[in-house]
Amino acid sequence: MAEQNFDFIIAGAGSSGNVIARRLIDAGQTVAIIEAGPYDTNPDITKVYDLGKLWHSEQDWDYRTLPQAYANNRELHIPRGKVMGGSHALNATIWVRGAKEDYDTWAYLGCDGWSWDEVLPAFKAIENYPDGAPETRGHDGLLDVRSDYETNPLQDAMLEAGQQAGIPLNEDYNSGNPEGIGRIQANVRDGNRFNTWHAYLKPVADHDNLTIITDAKVQRVIIDGDAVTGVEIRGEGGIEKLYAHETILCAGTLNSPEIVLRSGIGPAEELEALGVTVTHNLPGVGKNLHDHVLSPVIFEATENEIPASAVLPAEVHVFTKSTPGKSVPDTQPLYFSIPMYNEDMEGPANAFTLMGGLCPASRGELTLTGPEDDDPIALDLGVLSVQSDMDALVASVKESREVRVSNGLCVRGFPYMKEIN
Repeated sequence: MAEQNFDFIIAGAGSSGNVIARRLIDAGQTVAIIEAGPYDTNPDITKVYDLGKLWHSEQDWDYRTLPQAYANNRELHIPRGKVMGGSHALNATIWVRGAKEDYDTWAYLGCDGWSWDEVLPAFKAIENYPDGAPETRGHDGLLDVRSDYETNPLQDAMLEAGQQAGIPLNEDYNSGNPEGIGRIQANVRDGNRFNTWHAYLKPVADHDNLTIITDAKVQRVIIDGDAVTGVEIRGEGGIEKLYAHETILCAGTLNSPEIVLRSGIGPAEELEALGVTVTHNLPGVGKNLHDHVLSPVIFEATENEIPASAVLPAEVHVFTKSTPGKSVPDTQPLYFSIPMYNEDMEGPANAFTLMGGLCPASRGELTLTGPEDDDPIALDLGVLSVQSDMDALVASVKESREVRVSNGLCVRGFPYMKEIN
């Protein structure tokens, strides 16, 4: 393997890596795609409602943040996929494009090609969504998007209760305007998880131009002068080197910058202090780190048993503005049919969650902790370090409590409830 040369090497077989590999194979290129984890043989991956079983499993990188000063110094679990399919094999498969205004703002700030009208054709080409207006939605893409899955009666009540609490119904939050409450659009096929590995790469896994390498972690890129010529990987056979005309990092928000930093590309002063040989001073690597933040508001159903979900653990999605003056929604609540207890919480099993959610302004960073390959990365999300985030999350939790007391949760057989937290 160490002597092979390819047209392209792709690090990471997650959401983006599988798509890019398929497009390159279709274009006649030779491709090696490298995944740190195994094939997705764990049966818990199949059913999205089992996603909690995958956290802390062998398919989870199982990252934790540094103590978050504005979150009571808690270390937050960051589940990330270490398996064919990447984090798309562990998450809730919720399909979200975002707000038109965000894309147009990026274009205005100088990101050419990123306006809503310019990215819309790419979105449409990706998805196979049978509903929605053809002006904004795709019907012939490889990736299934569905909202017609079997629903939980509790979720039907949640959708009604949200509207009774004053949240407007949004029939298609992926049309450019996400604001309101609506049924989650999910990447599922026949009620099962359907990620980009299933949609794009698995159907051509035996192609002569494709080499799939599993259980091998890309440690760093190989640099010759000013060019990247390949990657160094560590697998069961030890360290090997692969070479290609081009190398594409698709190892996710955390592992892609880790690979770059271990290659000596990043903030020179920080790398030198750790004993890492600097190959290129690039101060922004690992910076601007952020993730959505969730705060569970959990209620016990004290009279009726909550039905088990057939497909998804969360079926209702909300985008709202924490204050009327916001140009786009900054909160993103999710409604779960199960109790989403934090690690330091416990309570009854017959419960559900109206999850307050935040699209944060707070920013953190990812750094190395030492020069060795086994030295872990350090993650600091800077959670709630900006006051507007705290205000928005409080508003989102209050909204979730208002939805709980709306009549909608009573009309479908869930009249008696009490808040757990």
